[in-house]
Amino acid sequence: MDVTVIATSLPALARDLGQDPITLKLALTSYVVSLGVFIPISGWVADKVGARTIFRSAMITFMTGSILCALSDSLLTFVAARFLQGIGGAMMVPVGRIIIVRSVSKAELVKAISYLTLPSLMGPVIGPPLGGFITTYFHWRWIFLINIPICILGLYLAGRYIQNFREEDPAPLDVKGFLLTACGGVAMLGFSLIGNHLVPQAWPIVMCVAGSVALFFYFRHAMRSEYPLLDLRLLKIPTLRASVLGGSLFRVGLGAVPFLLPLALQEGLGLNPFEAGTITCASAFGAMFMKALAAMVLRRYGFRTVLMVNAVFAGMAIASYGIFSSHTPYYVMLLVVLMGGFFPSLQFTCLNSIAYADISNRDAGRATSLASVVQQLSLGMGVTIAGLVLQISNYLQGHATIVEADFWPAFLVVGLFSVASVPVTARLPKNAGMELTRSHSSGK
Repeated sequence: MDVTVIATSLPALARDLGQDPITLKLALTSYVVSLGVFIPISGWVADKVGARTIFRSAMITFMTGSILCALSDSLLTFVAARFLQGIGGAMMVPVGRIIIVRSVSKAELVKAISYLTLPSLMGPVIGPPLGGFITTYFHWRWIFLINIPICILGLYLAGRYIQNFREEDPAPLDVKGFLLTACGGVAMLGFSLIGNHLVPQAWPIVMCVAGSVALFFYFRHAMRSEYPLLDLRLLKIPTLRASVLGGSLFRVGLGAVPFLLPLALQEGLGLNPFEAGTITCASAFGAMFMKALAAMVLRRYGFRTVLMVNAVFAGMAIASYGIFSSHTPYYVMLLVVLMGGFFPSLQFTCLNSIAYADISNRDAGRATSLASVVQQLSLGMGVTIAGLVLQISNYLQGHATIVEADFWPAFLVVGLFSVASVPVTARLPKNAGMELTRSHSSGK
C-alpha cells in the first residue's frame, strides 16, 4: 500500500518539494537500493537472531522511516527517509517468506504462497484511491502516517502468531560480500541520476562504473567463497535460475507501472490524483481474480508453458497503457488496467512458487535472499528505465513539459522487457515444478 500510495501522489509531492515529477523517481530508487543492500543479510540475521525478532524490528524501522517521510521538507531528506524505510522493507519481505517456507510442506507451498500474496494484493486496491483522495482533499504527508497503525497491528500479530525460527549453527556472515554488494548498489543509484539536473552528469557515470566494478569483484568472490552472501551457485538449479533471471526481466516491465501509469494519467491526461488512483487500483482486482485460478491453470498447463505464454500477454497488457489519451473513455481505461493486473498476477505466482521447487529447507534462507535481491532491484530498474525513456521521448519530441505523447514509448519499452523473459523460461524442462502442481492437487 505504501508503494502505490506514493506513486499516485508523486506529482503533487514533487511540486511541493519544488521538483520535476520525473526527478522523484530518485525517491523510489533509493528505497529499492536500500532493499538491495540489506536484503542479502536478512536471511543470515534471521537465522542468527530469530525470524520473529527481525520481523518485528523491521516493522519498527519501517514505521520510523514513514514518520520521517511525513516530516520531510526537501528532496534530500525525503530520499534519506525512504532509504530508512527500505531497510525495514529489506528485512520484512524475505524474512516473511522464510517463515512461510519453513512452516509448510512442499505439498502446500503453492497454496501458502497464494495466501501470502493475497493480503498484499489489498494494498494496490486500497493504496491508489486512498493516496489520491488524501492528496486531492488533504495533504500528501498524511499518506505516510497511515503506516503507523498498520505497523502497530503487525507488531502485535507477529508477536502472537509467529514462531522465532532460527538456525542452530548458521554460516558465518560474508562481510566482504556485504561491502561489495553495498558498493554495487551505487550503480543503480547512478543510473537513476542520468539526465538529472541536480548533479553534474559526470557523477552518474562514475557511480555506474564504480558500482559495476564492485559487482564484478563480488562475482569473483562469490564463486570462491564457501559461504557467500548471495550464493550465485544456486543459479545452477534450473527452476531457481528461471525464477530469478527470467523473473528479473519480467519485473523490470512490471516495476515501471506503479511509477509510470499514475504519472501518465495525471501529467499526461490531466486527471487529479483521486481519479488516477481509482483507475490504477483496477489492476489489483484483476490480480485477485487470477489468484483464485492460478493453481488450476498450473495443474492444467504446467509452469513452463504458463510462464512463456503469460509473459507475452502481460507485456502486451503493459504496453497497451500507452494507447490512453484524453479521448479514451474512463471505462475503457478501467478495463485495460484490470486486464493489466490479471496476467502479471499469474506470472508472480508461477515465479515465486517455482523458485522453491528444488530448494531444501536448509537452503531456503540463501535462496530467498538471492531471489528477493534480484526481484527488488529489477522492480527498481523498471522505474529507472521508464523514467529515462520518458525523458528521452520528451526531449526528442521537443516538449517543454511532459505531455500525453511522451508516454507511449516508455510503456512500449517496459512491455517488451516482460516479453524478453520468454527465452529464459523456455529453457526449463517441460516437467519443471511438476511436484508442486501434483502435490498441490493431492493436498487439496
